[in-house]
Amino acid sequence: MLKIDLTGRRALVAGVADDDGFGFAIAKAFAQAGATVCVATWPPALNIFRNLLERGKIDDSRRMHDGSLLQFEKIYPLDAAFDTLEDAPPEIRENKRYRDLGDFSIEGLARSLEADFGPKPLDIVVHSLANGPEVKKSLIHTSRAGYLAAMGVSAYSMISMVNRLGPLTRYGGAFCSLSYMASERVVPGYGGGMSSAKAALESDTRVLAYEAGRLFGVRVNTISAGPLASRAASAIGIVEILTSYYEANSPITDKLTAEEVGNAAAFLCSPMASGITGTTMYVDKGFHAMGIAVDRHTPGTYDPVAKP
Repeated sequence: MLKIDLTGRRALVAGVADDDGFGFAIAKAFAQAGATVCVATWPPALNIFRNLLERGKIDDSRRMHDGSLLQFEKIYPLDAAFDTLEDAPPEIRENKRYRDLGDFSIEGLARSLEADFGPKPLDIVVHSLANGPEVKKSLIHTSRAGYLAAMGVSAYSMISMVNRLGPLTRYGGAFCSLSYMASERVVPGYGGGMSSAKAALESDTRVLAYEAGRLFGVRVNTISAGPLASRAASAIGIVEILTSYYEANSPITDKLTAEEVGNAAAFLCSPMASGITGTTMYVDKGFHAMGIAVDRHTPGTYDPVAKP
């Protein structure tokens, strides 16, 4: 039987702070395929996440197919707005949620991984990071600071991670990020420069696939996922509208699950996808293929088939 097998591989998933987002689902899929998994968490959410784990509050979500609980080999602090600790301003470094964490930058993460596991400790790196402080503002009303903040964490940090973690990744390894359809279509309400950041992320994926492939022998891909009504996505303010619209207008009208995105990431980062790099993979029930909204009165419209 052909199956995804990540036994003996170590994955780092950056951007896990709870149990209902794509990052957690990807980490779980990797573990169920046999990988050991480390995660990196935004410092303001780190203690909350650790408490959820320690108190068993998310044990149901951690339950894997064999009945065991998802375990994280290491949980690292990471604020992807900063390439080095020196980049963080004093008010951040001295903040009570940061000051006792050591080096929470991308460079600090790389050093910690090498210190904990030695040279070439990684096989898989997932960038599940985004920041849109002005996401509820239209693009035309987004400030320069808000736009650059969105670009910095949501797009540039992927470049920084490949730069710093590529040398720590074994030959044949894989990097993967998460994008969204707003990179190429207008999604009113998804503002603050986030559409620009996702477009940059997809473009950078192609360039990084070439550069990291030649420099480190690793693959770089991104997944364009449909909307998920997670706690993080609720910051957008329109996520329920988006999920309903996708369900009404996609070829497959079932609700998209985080597990489906996790499974796609497990495949894309496995040896089974060794020939795939520089690609944007759509995991959105086929919504990306549609040209217009589906209306009952539109000629050629089909009602959804009943689920068995």
